[in-house]
Order: sequence, then C-alpha cells, then structure tokens
Amino acid sequence: MSETRDAVLGYLAALNAGDADGVAGCVTEDFVNEHTSARGSSLTGRAAYRERLPGFLTGFSGLRYDVEELLVDGDRAALAYRMTALMQRDGAPAVPLDVRGVFRFHVRDGLVAARADYWDGEVVAAQIAAVDAAAP
Repeated sequence: MSETRDAVLGYLAALNAGDADGVAGCVTEDFVNEHTSARGSSLTGRAAYRERLPGFLTGFSGLRYDVEELLVDGDRAALAYRMTALMQRDGAPAVPLDVRGVFRFHVRDGLVAARADYWDGEVVAAQIAAVDAAAP
C-alpha cells in the first residue's frame, strides 16, 4: 500500500472508531479541513480540529464512513464514501442519516495535510425534515 493510501484509510478508521485523539493524530499541524456544503464549517489547524472533534463524534452516534471507491495519485487521493450515523439533536428526535459524498485529500509525510469534503446539504435537510414531519 502507498503512504497516501495508508494515511487516508488510517484517518477513516480513526473516524469510524470515534477516536478523537486518533483522528487528530492522522493530520498535520497545519491541517486544512474544508467543507464545500453550506451546512459544513471549515477550519485550519490540528488543534482547532481536535477541539471540534468531540462535538462532532458525539453529535453523530454510530458514525460510519464506508468506502465506495478510493483513487490515489501520488500524494493526492479522492475517496467516494457513504456516511451513516444517528444525528443527535437537543430536544428533538434523532435523525438517521445516510449521505453520500467525496473526500479529496492531500497527504504529506504520511499525514493528512488537507481534506475537502463534498456532500449535499439538501440530502441532510430532507432527512431531518422527514423525521420532524413524522414526530408527534
């Protein structure tokens, strides 16, 4: 396996394990986490990312990223995924999510230096609306 492939799959494994320290350990100090969806929030830096991870991991119980396809070219990778989780909401019913998307990675020295996440926020909004409509 290539260094890039190993770094990407290690990062995904740490996310799937719900291991905030493990996830943060997979990224560079100057890690760039870009979300292309208006529902996402981008940030820069391992410390800022590590600070946000517990809320993300708690907010999406049973979080699972399944690899649909992984393409690697040198220090770059694109990974098509299916993300499933139960989205927790204060005072509202939890929402079962099933979202397909694509990560674009740049790997440096065996660590993820940048990740761009492409997913459709309208898919998430529709899943939330369906749960809310069914609630008593």
